[in-house]
Amino acid sequence: MSKGRLEAFSDGVLAIIITIMVLEIKVPHGADFPALKPLLPIVLSYILSFIYVGIYWNNHHMMLTSIDRISGGILWANLHLLFWLSLTPFATGWMGENHFAPATLAVYGFVLLMCAIAYWVLQRVTINANGPDCVLAYAVGRDVKGKISPVLYSLGMAASFWNPWVAGAFYVGVALMWLVPDRRIERSLRMSK
Repeated sequence: MSKGRLEAFSDGVLAIIITIMVLEIKVPHGADFPALKPLLPIVLSYILSFIYVGIYWNNHHMMLTSIDRISGGILWANLHLLFWLSLTPFATGWMGENHFAPATLAVYGFVLLMCAIAYWVLQRVTINANGPDCVLAYAVGRDVKGKISPVLYSLGMAASFWNPWVAGAFYVGVALMWLVPDRRIERSLRMSK
């Protein structure tokens, strides 16, 4: 299988995930601005999840750009990532509909944690298939953000039952940390030419 086919399939799944999330935002029955107020938690959860899906799409694209070889292990690891990402609309909708209730925040954090683990697995399998000297291996390096994120998701899950605002701050903080584009792969690609 070519990189292009894997990327196109993944892009299609991610587009469907975003579409499902936006369809959860129901049109209010009122025609004035106060009618939008009940939708605020749903829209806020959608915005955060849209950012997360965008971060994964961006990093996934950069990862595939940096490699030459696709293996069966990469295909399965990619499906593993897409599985967890496909649960984002459920976790997002449940959290928004229930105004960030503790259990919903914990489940959202769990889905984020599993997405992070799945991405790490995909990254490792991809590096193994392309060799320790591949551009991706060099670019990933120590991967500080990748190691900190699961810890912060776990803290957010624990904080969900203590203080929902703190849990939300952990999730938003990780998104902001990754929102700043990771230039490691781009730099490594330039250096390898």
